Amino acid sequence: MPELLTKPHHFFITLIISALMLSCGGPDTREIVDEAYESYAPYNRSEASGQNAAVVSGHPLATRAGQEVMREGGNATDAAVTMAAILTVVRPHMNGVGGDAFGIFYDDNSGEVTALNGSGRSGELASLDFFEEAGEDEIPMEGALAVTVPGAISAWYEALERHGTISFSEALQPAIEYAEDGFAVTPTLVRDFETVTEELNQAGQDIFMPDGEPLREGEILKNPALAQTLQTLADEGPDAMYGGSIGQLIAEFIEQEGGYLRRVDFENHSANWVDPLETEFMGNNVYAFPPNTQAIALPMQLKMTEYADVKNMDHNSADYLHHLIEIKKLAFADRDRWIADPDFEDIPVDDLLDSDYLQNRVDQIGSVAAEDVEPGINDDLAHDVAEGDGDTVYLMAVDEEGNAVSWIQSIFSSFGSKLVEPETGLVLQNRGAGFTLEEDHPNQIEPEKRPFHTLSSSLITDQVGDFKAITGTPGGDGQTQFKVQVLHNLYSFEMSPQEAVEAPRFRSYDGLEVAMESRILPEIRMALRNRNHDLNIYEGWTPVFGGMQVIMKDPDSGALRTGADPRREASALAY
Repeated sequence: MPELLTKPHHFFITLIISALMLSCGGPDTREIVDEAYESYAPYNRSEASGQNAAVVSGHPLATRAGQEVMREGGNATDAAVTMAAILTVVRPHMNGVGGDAFGIFYDDNSGEVTALNGSGRSGELASLDFFEEAGEDEIPMEGALAVTVPGAISAWYEALERHGTISFSEALQPAIEYAEDGFAVTPTLVRDFETVTEELNQAGQDIFMPDGEPLREGEILKNPALAQTLQTLADEGPDAMYGGSIGQLIAEFIEQEGGYLRRVDFENHSANWVDPLETEFMGNNVYAFPPNTQAIALPMQLKMTEYADVKNMDHNSADYLHHLIEIKKLAFADRDRWIADPDFEDIPVDDLLDSDYLQNRVDQIGSVAAEDVEPGINDDLAHDVAEGDGDTVYLMAVDEEGNAVSWIQSIFSSFGSKLVEPETGLVLQNRGAGFTLEEDHPNQIEPEKRPFHTLSSSLITDQVGDFKAITGTPGGDGQTQFKVQVLHNLYSFEMSPQEAVEAPRFRSYDGLEVAMESRILPEIRMALRNRNHDLNIYEGWTPVFGGMQVIMKDPDSGALRTGADPRREASALAY
């Protein structure tokens, strides 16, 4: 019997024989069926792999377009910007022209890794006094007071100018067609829309509830106003947003709604090339974004897991999960204390990544869960970070030349500020909610400042500098948590990319609260509860745990192997 299980196409033969044994009362039937299942299906999706190029994104239409761009001679950046534009149409509640974007780029010729910060700033009028006069004692999560300048368009354009081979107009054309002609609404989109579309302003409801009712599966969703906006951008370039007609319309709309943005704030915007953070992890170089994003929490968590030696604990055991959860709390305490716009604050990045400091932080982990964790550096000031619901899209591409792009973009919460500018069809982000009104905090709102950002793109090379992998996910504050778990799945437990993505995981919130998937064994969950963790158990494949994506270069064959998360609409293609 065992030899029947060695090849997947023998699976059904195995089941037939097992069924015959069951009818005959064979004593080991259950073991045979279990063995057949485990040998055939370590995960529920097939892995897409190829020898030349690969793309993964948050929607099948975007993924297909990205692959087509590369098959027609474009490179990874061309594919990334094309996918990014399409995702603004087909995942409109998660990202858009009215949002922000970040990218990390690997150049195969030079081995250079560069990073592009496309986050927008507050306006010249943004101040504590402005909010006091508006009668606000904290920045609201919705409405015009939460809207910062959208930076995505500047990021798309700058990425193509530096690393791309096709024009800005060419990259936008597929998105224009989907916005104009429409696309079929998926069951996932219906579920995502059903609880939030009624919170939109009237312009938003006219687009996303065209008959006054939530969209139905298979219905065609069109946004002709967005199509025209994208066409204007294709014709006029980013100046249409930053000083031109589109920016003017948004500025006038925001002023009417009581926000602080004005046309000059759009004119002053630019995306910026920055040096990524670089950290060694298990013989790899992990590149992550510096502040103003939370991404520094990724190398902090990874290094602490090494110092805690979690790779030698059993996968998803009580010890393993307890340490990862407590390490997250330590990293996030420092994140909440320090992360802000580095143009305004001197952030102690080197101190936060210092090996002695992180070892000392790990030594603070006790046998039971800690409810309150203080920052470890200058802990005289703390801040509760506004957390959106993780409505973000991730995408990644590796081309035939070996160049790679890791890209993330978002409008923060579902449908961002809940405001849609009626003439442009743009959903406006609520990234301004990432600021605080707490006086003297590094992340205090000030004029022309970038807020704390949850967006966290990353890329991995070996120590020689050759490309090794990209991992990424939407999920707000869960992003670095999910990446830590998947990177250990890949490198500590040697899972395939798809298996690493699908393995059950947790998400730690404030205090003792932890969300956890039910596929983590009941006895493990009981042991964690005995350690004071307050667990909420989720059945099935829920977006609470993000939407992980992976492209990984096989160390032996050089093939590009992918992972695409069934928890959302992630889709992978390779050739």
